[in-house]
Amino acid sequence: MHDTPLRNTTTIAVVDDDESVRTALEGLLRSSGYKVRTYCSALEFLDTNAPAGTHCLISDIQMPGMSGVQLHEKLDAMGFKIPTIFITAYPHLGAGTPRLVACLPKPCEADSLLNSIEAALRQRH
Repeated sequence: MHDTPLRNTTTIAVVDDDESVRTALEGLLRSSGYKVRTYCSALEFLDTNAPAGTHCLISDIQMPGMSGVQLHEKLDAMGFKIPTIFITAYPHLGAGTPRLVACLPKPCEADSLLNSIEAALRQRH
């Protein structure tokens, strides 16, 4: 995978109710040169100004309160067209989601995730 010039200015939001998943993804993405913000729920993500500064969203699908699919639909309705990657034990639940770059199974391979992020950033620009 080649280095993207915008990588160090790119913010990726990770939304997952599992702290160990958030921590692992944050470490991988930071070591790959991305700015990372983590959120324990879709509602926490929405309650901040995070959507405006997010270049790519990585989210679990099944979370308490609001699912990843519902989060993506809410962002879309709010006018935020954020390329999204789902990482989930239930990949079939993400089928047909607009601007869905990938729906990766948990646990996902680092290379698959990083390639999906690169695809998301190309889609955004």
